[in-house]
Amino acid sequence: MQAKALFFDVGNTLLFPNRKRMLQALHERQIFPSDELLKEVERQTKPEFDSLIESNSAVDHGFWHMFYARLLDRLELRDDPVRADLVARTRISANWCEIRPGTREALGRLGKHHRLAVISNADGKIAEVLARCGIADCFETITDSGIVGQEKPHPAIFDAATRSLGVSAAESIYIGDVYSVDYLGATRFGMQSILFDVAGAYRDRNLPRVESLEELEVRLA
Repeated sequence: MQAKALFFDVGNTLLFPNRKRMLQALHERQIFPSDELLKEVERQTKPEFDSLIESNSAVDHGFWHMFYARLLDRLELRDDPVRADLVARTRISANWCEIRPGTREALGRLGKHHRLAVISNADGKIAEVLARCGIADCFETITDSGIVGQEKPHPAIFDAATRSLGVSAAESIYIGDVYSVDYLGATRFGMQSILFDVAGAYRDRNLPRVESLEELEVRLA
């Protein structure tokens, strides 16, 4: 795959959840879901969510409602206020602040061969979060749905991002973690796309995917 520009999602791609903050409502009840359970629920939820989006483009993009409903079911805790609290905390961009070791270094290497930018469904504050995590300066532009007014997979946010960098869709690759939102949104706009699939939700599908930035480097080499 060749391209002038690489556009990155943020959540579950560059930055990962601060579980202490996001799962506070569970921790207060002395419930501590394991990382493996959380990944298993993610693997189960993503295909279900993708099917809903593909069958009904007007469906509410409520991935986290589905995710936490399934998680609470697995935990045998049926509590709507708890689910609402979990969803609300997950939608706060500041709570996505865990960064994998070597992220900045990998972005630096990728930046030697490609122009780098961000496209994120967020709350208008994702640039601040990336700055606090020490990687905002790795990107030429940061396109946040909270500022643009349209969320992925709507073509308007991809259009705003490519225009901000002065590149065409055909010259761009988008890297994100949800098939129906990131991969389809980008490819329908005319970009190439690679799924960033840490949980392995798309391991059994014939789709371009990686599980780390280092693997992305190898794929693009």
